Amino acid sequence: MTFSDINALGKKRKPFLFISDFKAQKLKVIPLDQLNDIEFQIEENYANTTHNYSLKKTPINFSIYTKKFKKIIEKIKNGDTYLLNLTLPTKVEIDLSLKEIYTNANAKYKLRYKDEFVCFSPEQFIKIKDNMIHTFPMKGTIDASLANAHQKILQDKKEMAEHVMVVDLLRNDLSIKAKNVKVEKFRYITEIEAGDKKLLQVSSHISGEVGNLWHENLGDILESLLPAGSISGTPKKSTLNIIDEVEEYERGYFTGIFGVYDGTSFDSGVMIRFIENTKDGLIYKSGGGITLDSDAELEYNELIDKVYLP
Repeated sequence: MTFSDINALGKKRKPFLFISDFKAQKLKVIPLDQLNDIEFQIEENYANTTHNYSLKKTPINFSIYTKKFKKIIEKIKNGDTYLLNLTLPTKVEIDLSLKEIYTNANAKYKLRYKDEFVCFSPEQFIKIKDNMIHTFPMKGTIDASLANAHQKILQDKKEMAEHVMVVDLLRNDLSIKAKNVKVEKFRYITEIEAGDKKLLQVSSHISGEVGNLWHENLGDILESLLPAGSISGTPKKSTLNIIDEVEEYERGYFTGIFGVYDGTSFDSGVMIRFIENTKDGLIYKSGGGITLDSDAELEYNELIDKVYLP
């Protein structure tokens, strides 16, 4: 499937599920009446429920993480990137199937693709409705149990700089296909269930006008926005090259996006909080944004904190 195929389906107002890998090279476009062993939820209104499960994490060694972290800092100092989202795989053992993980997860955006992968994401990507496009970059995480956590995350200079860069990137991305782009709401906090703890995450809301022909241009809009800025970095082109060099593994569909077009609107999520079924067992992929002011140990701990079942 190609982005042109999406344009054709949009022109016919034919509902479909869209799935893209991180690099927007492997697209799956499946009419909603042809889904087979695929489950999804979009903007699910869920009630936080607790579930019994066993989760064992085996993250990469901190020394390996530090080497990658230092490479990124060097690239930042050279001016090759200003913000890079570093992600890595963690081996996990879970006493649940992918289907059970999907069913139990408390998340607004959920997708299970056969027995290959499952994601349960708190992050909306874009929504298009009534000729308006909206995006909601999420950047900045803190343990909600910390004293004055709400105030700390909003006043943290590193987190502020990181968030501003992502908002600026997404504003520019939207402006490629939309008019009158503006920040509707800047740095608001949502609370997320993260296994045995709660996290606070910081988001912003950006909007623009796409006109009444957006249905037949939906593929072009998606192509212009991918890879998603909140999970790549800025400037996007050079940062993507550095990600390939430093991460040294395939993200695949992790940090890609999935969305649903229902004939009148389109809504989508970023595929973070992601578990892949591999020949070596279950792999949980996670990460966080690195800037010049980042601390390696804190970023490493955040990567591990994001390995959870909500």
